[in-house]
Amino acid sequence: MQESGCRLEHSSATKFRNHVMEGEWDKAENDLNELRALMHSPNAIVVNYLLYTCASLLSTQRMKFLLLQQKYLEYLEDGKVLEALQVLRGELTPLKYNTDRIHVLSGYLMCSHAEDLRAKAEWEGKGTASRCRLLDKLQTYLPPSVMLPPRRLHTLLRQAVELQRDRCLYHNTKLDNNLDSVSLLLDHVCSRLQFPCYTQQILTEHCNEVWFCKFSNDGTKLATGSKDTTVIIWQVDPETHQLKLLRTLEGHAYGVSYLAWSPDDTYLIACGPDDCSELWLWNVQTGELRTKMSQSHEDSLTSVAWNPDGKRFVTGGQRGQFYQCDLDGNLLDSWEGVRVQCLWCLNDGRIVLASDTHQRIRGYNFEDLTDRNIVQEDHPIMSFTVSKNGRLALLNVATQGVHLWDLQDRVLVRKYQGVTQGFYTIHSCFGGHNEDFIASGSEDHKVYIWHRRGELPIAELTGHTRTVNCVSWNPAIPSLMASASDDGTVRIWGPAPFLESQEADGHMDS
Repeated sequence: MQESGCRLEHSSATKFRNHVMEGEWDKAENDLNELRALMHSPNAIVVNYLLYTCASLLSTQRMKFLLLQQKYLEYLEDGKVLEALQVLRGELTPLKYNTDRIHVLSGYLMCSHAEDLRAKAEWEGKGTASRCRLLDKLQTYLPPSVMLPPRRLHTLLRQAVELQRDRCLYHNTKLDNNLDSVSLLLDHVCSRLQFPCYTQQILTEHCNEVWFCKFSNDGTKLATGSKDTTVIIWQVDPETHQLKLLRTLEGHAYGVSYLAWSPDDTYLIACGPDDCSELWLWNVQTGELRTKMSQSHEDSLTSVAWNPDGKRFVTGGQRGQFYQCDLDGNLLDSWEGVRVQCLWCLNDGRIVLASDTHQRIRGYNFEDLTDRNIVQEDHPIMSFTVSKNGRLALLNVATQGVHLWDLQDRVLVRKYQGVTQGFYTIHSCFGGHNEDFIASGSEDHKVYIWHRRGELPIAELTGHTRTVNCVSWNPAIPSLMASASDDGTVRIWGPAPFLESQEADGHMDS
């Protein structure tokens, strides 16, 4: 206080606090009169002054009631029934405040012992705990300039820690609001060495361009699709985070350009490129093909999205097909004339988002057959993905790069810089704890990572030798990411295995 020149609280408030904590109720009641004089502003105009004075009197009355209630309960607990009765009749009742509560309090006179009283009153009993709780209630009626709000220092320190975390570019761990878990001696800074910027593994089992990759919803598997007509399912080791080949799904004659896991990760749907009229629904557990669906050889089924119920999916393509189907490929609904580029089902299970050839994303309701415009871009939307909460959409826009849209407010939030995006279909993703980060492939052979709130990349990952078509961030392991490239490889990115490995093959540019 001497150094800062700031007075924490008025001396009358300090005196009041001490009297309450010591149970000196008569003195605390007298302190209220001093405090009431501090509760109004002498600069207020007359009408406001009268209103403020009325509010001040009411606040004082409430505070007095709370004091006398504590006094009454402590007398009862001590077995001083006559004194308690005097407080009830001679002090609480004349206040003419909260008569219903007074009736409840009078019933406590019938309590046979202290434990019975504490149970019925839901009260901790005489002592520090109940008096601290009383003080917390009393302080809500006093302006902060008079009496310091409860746990104010703790609140300020927590806010400081949260602000430091918000400003930390590489913060990728679970938010813990417990101050015991952080040091206040230094500002919070996460090292980029903890971030998924380093090649941990290169998967070379595909023998042609790899067009797509996607981690399962539980993060235990990775599916990769390739021009070589196969889908490979990889198992993620929960300890080492290394991936090993689990099974290969074959027979996709046109190649595999899109994959979608069912909500429970039991099934995987594979789609092909523009001239593919079929899609494959695989049982990932058994490796069996459950459904091979084709409505017409004229169709183009290049995108798919699961309904959150896991019993239906929507699919479509650029030749004007837009279907809703069950797990056996039976057609449930169709929407005519929508040239679909990319699809997503929102969490409500009713609205399907579809990007089309008119450079927009529209919302389609299959229940009441209504649709509406949500996003309008000036260039073709090559692909998009939606955040877990359904609020944000991440778009890869031809010749423009990566754009972030707020779907609720229907506004463009941010354009991310650095990535090279022509007319290739590149798939970006949200990632990290709280989906604070965004990653995208690029035609310049790099993977770019941004903090969601910043336009400039915080990392550029090198190692691929041709266009990076797709990136997927593990939803269960925030430090694990995969990228698929036309160079025929899938790279697995993680933290630096050793501090001296920064110069190893596949590293992060400064």
